[in-house]
Amino acid sequence: MRFLAVLLALVALADGALAQQLPQQQQTPPKPPAKPAAPPPKPAAAPAKPASKFSPPAFKITVATEAAYPPFNYLDRKGMPAGFEMELAQEACQRIKAECEFAAFKWDDLIPGLIDKKFDIIMSSMEVTAERRKRMGLSRRYYLSPGAFIAAKGAPFDGPPSLLRNKRIGIQKDSTHADWADKSFRRSAQLKRYNTIAEALEALAKNEVDAVFGDKAQLWLWSQKPDGKCCEIVGQDIKDNQTLGLGVSAGLRKEDAKLRDALNKAFGEMMTDGTYKKINDKYFPFPLN
Repeated sequence: MRFLAVLLALVALADGALAQQLPQQQQTPPKPPAKPAAPPPKPAAAPAKPASKFSPPAFKITVATEAAYPPFNYLDRKGMPAGFEMELAQEACQRIKAECEFAAFKWDDLIPGLIDKKFDIIMSSMEVTAERRKRMGLSRRYYLSPGAFIAAKGAPFDGPPSLLRNKRIGIQKDSTHADWADKSFRRSAQLKRYNTIAEALEALAKNEVDAVFGDKAQLWLWSQKPDGKCCEIVGQDIKDNQTLGLGVSAGLRKEDAKLRDALNKAFGEMMTDGTYKKINDKYFPFPLN
């Protein structure tokens, strides 16, 4: 009996040990360690932009004009300064690598505005004078409209000014053109003085004078209007620095010497490579420099 009890006890112990081992064998095996996540793909590089053939502007400047003297300077349909001088200015700006803005000011405000640094350059048919040289810096001349005569079409004056001796010549009083006529024709022609060149031209249209002497560009522009269809430019161009002046230059502040030198270089290149002539020919059938 005792042996049987011992045997039963051993069997019970064996069953308990087997019961403890079975749950351990049925447990889910441990998962392998997770692999590190792969880095996100790099975005594709944007295609390189082709290099511009134009270099970016080096600086900004403002060009001022009166915009009241067509076709040299005026306001276009959008209210922006335009004309012969503005085209010259735009071309010069490209050559000196400047970004240019254009602005219109009253004539009397141009020089004070330049000195007060409201803008950087004046291009407004401003003739070179000793007084202006004192107040500001001036570029090289960029146009010169010579003196000229205008007379009725077919008149026998298309030659030297001497052909107008003993004739009636209309001039604007107190002008440089009147000064030249006084010097050249005071004793050989009848000079008739008018308050404005418009009055002198009106007298020519009425045959009250035989010719009018004045600025060639102004005379030619009048001849293109209905009132001036009667007449045409005659004779030779008159250039006289002492009485008719040195021409038209751009105005700058005296301290802006580098800008003046760059502008002078641009004007010179335009005159040499034919660009100036192309712009000139768009507005006038004769050279202005």
